Amino acid sequence: MTGSPTHRPAVRRAAGSFAMHLAVYILALCTVAPFLWMILTSFKDLGDIFVYPPKWLPAGLHPENYVRAFQAAPFGRFYLNSLAVALTVTAGQLVTCSMAAFAFARLRFRGRDLLFYIFLGTMMIPYHVTMIPSFMILHRLGWIDTYKALIVPGLASAFGTFLLRQFFLSIPKDLEDSAYIDGCSRFGVLWRIILPLSKPALATLAIFTFMGVFNDFIWALVVINSEEMRTVQLGLAVFRDRYVTEWDLLMAGSVTATLPILMVFFFAQKYFIKGITLSGLKE
Repeated sequence: MTGSPTHRPAVRRAAGSFAMHLAVYILALCTVAPFLWMILTSFKDLGDIFVYPPKWLPAGLHPENYVRAFQAAPFGRFYLNSLAVALTVTAGQLVTCSMAAFAFARLRFRGRDLLFYIFLGTMMIPYHVTMIPSFMILHRLGWIDTYKALIVPGLASAFGTFLLRQFFLSIPKDLEDSAYIDGCSRFGVLWRIILPLSKPALATLAIFTFMGVFNDFIWALVVINSEEMRTVQLGLAVFRDRYVTEWDLLMAGSVTATLPILMVFFFAQKYFIKGITLSGLKE
């Protein structure tokens, strides 16, 4: 019994650490389980999906489900539409938000803070409130069922401007003053000083924007009519209605629709985590 009281705190800490890790692993498993089910279902035969009790592993692999999914609908066109729209909107937001954030963070002009707070207040307006006015504007411009309707409304973002502004505020002004002394212009300071130091914030904004645009369903449903202009999400919805929910093909299409987002996240994961850590912590 000698020395047992001194070991009790260590035992309690070890038990607490084990319980915390166990809870984290359980939550992680619950998060990953739907994705695993989607992937495994995409390789199943349609009859194996509805067996009871459900079976995780397919009785036989059917990779031809992916070929059938692309043959049953112009899924390749849907895929290219989503990639083109998502990449264009992401690039546009990186440009417009970085310039607006630099103006709000570094330039001094009358009403700057008031204008920023008004601009930031637009984030409190629900997206669905502005949907009908935006549709009416695009209808008058004749942009319905075009790439312009999918791209132009998303080229600016209050969230992106706020995110980059908060990161720009954390960059020391001495670097900019040195550049101004050397004869650098304001645009040169933004291009040569601010943006190279803001890769984490830019990567964070790029991932959020790409994910949001690529996964968007409501706006594409409102402004797109023709089949050749549909995005992946609209393609999946039509695919489900047309084929009376063939779950094997639907899961195969869903897996291919998830791959671009996973690739973007894994390639920019380091900058994304750093940007989440550093952005928005300084006012």
